[in-house]
Amino acid sequence: MAEVSFKALVPLFTITSVALLAGCGNANQSAPADEATRAVSCSYPPSGEPAKPVDPPSADDVLNVGETKATLHLATGDIEITMDRSATPCTINSFMSLAQQGWFDETRCHRLTDYGTFTLQCGDPTGTGTGGPGYTIPDELNPRTTGLEREGDTATYPRGIVAMANTGEPNTAGSQFFIVWEDTQLSPEYTVFGTVDEAGLTVVQGIAAQGVDASDGTTPIGEVLIRSVTLS
Repeated sequence: MAEVSFKALVPLFTITSVALLAGCGNANQSAPADEATRAVSCSYPPSGEPAKPVDPPSADDVLNVGETKATLHLATGDIEITMDRSATPCTINSFMSLAQQGWFDETRCHRLTDYGTFTLQCGDPTGTGTGGPGYTIPDELNPRTTGLEREGDTATYPRGIVAMANTGEPNTAGSQFFIVWEDTQLSPEYTVFGTVDEAGLTVVQGIAAQGVDASDGTTPIGEVLIRSVTLS
């Protein structure tokens, strides 16, 4: 996706298809945890200029245990993302930090694919597919949580998966992410950091049902505005 890599379609961040703040609390505080669990150090190397002012997340003592949730409040309904810190702590730490700083507030999900692959991509304040937070996140390709069925250079991403977009190169995720709304085959190179339940998928599928702009084949016709994000 444009941070993922639909290379021919999106200038910077895309999904390389095979077939093709409202937040509350601190990013490291959503469930009680012993200090011994705060064992992860993350790396967030600088990369270009942020699409809007934002601070990079703390890289030290990142919580790596427990489940946490983020709810995207769209104009058309809520999408709740459930995340497992033990699988992708650095990715989740960044996502929550951005949400707390209002990065996603009043942003539009800019890319919808509804043929061959079935994804909705969000997280770029510019709405162009080229904007990022000014740093990158190392890949956390954890087979224990992705649940991807792999075959050669392809993998099936089940409906409900939430993964980070990248530039098509390793360790280039930033702020853009995509929601898979129907089973989709992509290259197995995207960090899966969350899942969306059936209620959230209904919201995404309602957006997808309205189709895409014929002029570019990826801009959603429906309203896809993230008003705010809350964390729990």
